[in-house]
Amino acid sequence: MFGLGTPELLIVLGVFILLFGGAKLPGLMRNMGRSINEFKAGMQEKPVPKNIDKPESSGSAEEPPAEEKPQAEKRVG
Repeated sequence: MFGLGTPELLIVLGVFILLFGGAKLPGLMRNMGRSINEFKAGMQEKPVPKNIDKPESSGSAEEPPAEEKPQAEKRVG
């Protein structure tokens, strides 16, 4: 497992216990497991097509809306 032996894993576990405390560690691991499961489920879902919200046109190309140009203020002087 990534070239880590038992002594290294014990040291990592000890550091986690020192950083997060014994009471918070089970909740932290539970949340990490849920995140991993959600990630795996998301990887298995099919991608959504990009044009799903646009209605199909009848063959005519739609023109994008014209951009409004700000009008320069005229100063009376």
